[in-house]
Amino acid sequence: MASYDLIVIGSGPGGYVCAIRAAQLGMKVAVVEKNPTYGGTCLNVGCMPSKALLYASELFEETEHSFAKMGISVSKPKLDLPSMMTFKQQGIDGNTKGVEFLLKKNKIDGLRGTGKILGAGKVEVKGADGKTETHDTKNIVIATGSDVAKLKGIEIDEKRIVSSTGALSLEKVPGHLLVVGAGVIGLELGSVWRRLGAKVTVVEFLDRILPGMDGEVAKQFQRILEKQGVTFKLGAKVTGVDTSGKTLKAQVEPAAGGKAETIEADIVLVAIGRTAYTEGLGLKEAGVATDNRGRVEVDNHFMSNVKGIYAIGDAIRGPMLAHKAEDEGVAVAEIIAGQAGHVNYDVIPGVVYTTPEVATVGKTEEELKEAGIAYNAGKFPFTANGRSKVNQTTDGFVKILADAKTDRVLGVHIIGREAGEMIHEACVLMEFGGSAEDLARTCHAHPTRSEAVKEAAFNVAKRAIHM
Repeated sequence: MASYDLIVIGSGPGGYVCAIRAAQLGMKVAVVEKNPTYGGTCLNVGCMPSKALLYASELFEETEHSFAKMGISVSKPKLDLPSMMTFKQQGIDGNTKGVEFLLKKNKIDGLRGTGKILGAGKVEVKGADGKTETHDTKNIVIATGSDVAKLKGIEIDEKRIVSSTGALSLEKVPGHLLVVGAGVIGLELGSVWRRLGAKVTVVEFLDRILPGMDGEVAKQFQRILEKQGVTFKLGAKVTGVDTSGKTLKAQVEPAAGGKAETIEADIVLVAIGRTAYTEGLGLKEAGVATDNRGRVEVDNHFMSNVKGIYAIGDAIRGPMLAHKAEDEGVAVAEIIAGQAGHVNYDVIPGVVYTTPEVATVGKTEEELKEAGIAYNAGKFPFTANGRSKVNQTTDGFVKILADAKTDRVLGVHIIGREAGEMIHEACVLMEFGGSAEDLARTCHAHPTRSEAVKEAAFNVAKRAIHM
């Protein structure tokens, strides 16, 4: 078998990016992938297909409800769900084939099968035919991603009780979709099926949606979703689902205990989070330490307690985000090559791709208060933004949090159309340690939604122009 400088186990965003960067730095690299296509969860059954359905369903809803007020007369749109799923698959195919091309372009070997670490410097790959091959390597990067978190006592069959994977491939629009979990995945997929005609109820154990995001943002976002037709049951838990009848009967109880109620649904989506996918890797036998959630314990250079074995992405601590994994993939490749790879965890954006979008980077108000950091907050609503007004898309606001002493921007939170695109000027500013004043004095094109970011920065000093 060939000997490598680096073998990466997993070809998701973290894995394939790590492999490409390592190849650019002159290493002989291989990627282990057990699935038929490259790209991991993100490209195949996660980020990318969900964005295709979010986009298609948004246009479907706009055609029915928004075109007329703009003077565009069209007949009532008719849903062709199989064609929409074909549209989704075309996007998946384009992206996965793109990754395959990039690996070939960078002369990276694809090792097809399930990877297992036999110890430092040795990786076993078991093919679909059951045959195994052992490969020698100087370094190993674990980039195996994550799997769906299970709900105790509820079996996911991907037909009636589904994870995000099944929810992306339903054969028909459910009459009633019950979503368990008010995090990013549950709200995005709930939005897709609501737009296409489903009644959607979201059950969340906590007393709020979007745990971890800024509280004010979460409250306004919940109001917007409720206005769109989503029903929320907060502070509640699903304790069981009866699958014996034509409809599912979910038992829902108050999180604090109390009388249960039964909610009937056609589909139940379990979206309570994800867990590190590290089983079967041989970590225990190889002496690689993991935490109580199955994540590989690594140092500041992404190395485990076993020299030459590294881990990145969802397989280690931190937010389970594709772009976080990508940055770690680049960093660990550079570290292995003797360079100074680094990830700034204070500037990792997060986006909810609903309509409107939610985008956030840095600290929330709750985190700053808990840390005892004095700050000033500047807000600007899209109701006062010229572009948003003329487009009649005025839901949401921009909020900027800056250090009270230095004016350095510590967090930015946006609800609004294209918020996921707008957040990046805040990321660049924060990466360079910029102030609210710096952002406020940067000329922004008019008329754009991004002017709301400039105005919020001005309003940190309570001097917004347009409100």
